[in-house]
Amino acid sequence: MTLSQSLSLTLLADYGPGDLAFQEVRQKLRYYLPLATLDSLSVPPFSTLALGFMLAQLALNEGLPGRAYFHNCAPRKDDLKSRTDNDGEGLTFLLLPNDVKVIGVNSGYCLSFLKEHALLAKKLNVPTHGSQFRSRDLFPAALAQLLAGDDSLLGADIPLESIPEPPLNQLLLNDGYGNLKLSILSDTLDLRPGDETFIRIGNSVNKAICADGSFSVPEGALAFAPGSSGWRSPDGKTQTRWMELFLRGGSAWELFGRPAVGTRVDRLKPWEEVFSGCHDAFSWACP
Repeated sequence: MTLSQSLSLTLLADYGPGDLAFQEVRQKLRYYLPLATLDSLSVPPFSTLALGFMLAQLALNEGLPGRAYFHNCAPRKDDLKSRTDNDGEGLTFLLLPNDVKVIGVNSGYCLSFLKEHALLAKKLNVPTHGSQFRSRDLFPAALAQLLAGDDSLLGADIPLESIPEPPLNQLLLNDGYGNLKLSILSDTLDLRPGDETFIRIGNSVNKAICADGSFSVPEGALAFAPGSSGWRSPDGKTQTRWMELFLRGGSAWELFGRPAVGTRVDRLKPWEEVFSGCHDAFSWACP
């Protein structure tokens, strides 16, 4: 069964940029969905947190109607014992209020940012074993079948409480400019533009200026501000906006020592307390 009209499909996975795996999956998707326009995005290896965040940022904001997202980041951590026949987390289907369809493996935080928006959340009756490379060998045919309107693969409801909540106060993503997107909601903070604060990511601490926008600081300064990422609630009444660290004219990611996605982020007390007990009051990284 094939689609009778064009479809906008985005593949999100933890294959490396330019990796052979991406091309193999794209090739198989084009085989089953020859009319689809296909984009792809990479996240760090096994980073379900980054994937879940990127997926929500794309799926919940404006785009072509009826578009679909196929995601695959499956570190197989739901069961740490040895696996039989490459068994792994199951394939799922979410329908969002804007008619966006999301198909992918329910692993880690992949669905965490979307679960409160889902009109429908279903397991798919697709084998979870039989190939080490399931997103190439097993999933594309099922994806095409589902997107062509065949609902026979729809299985049991996914209990939304079984999907973990997004973890707060962690690094979600470093973008191409080195800006750091944080799982800190802007409306949970009482910020006064111009105030100084200290941010710790891992073992690195740096002074930042609270701002109402990333460019509201001079060149060379680190801004702690509501960033460009977020979305509205299903009823359109509530705006979710995530905080961001932005080093104007540089890379905040480099400044903080290239932290990994998922690293803890803390907003610290005034500097007199931040450096209390440190052997070097001028060092930004304290034990």
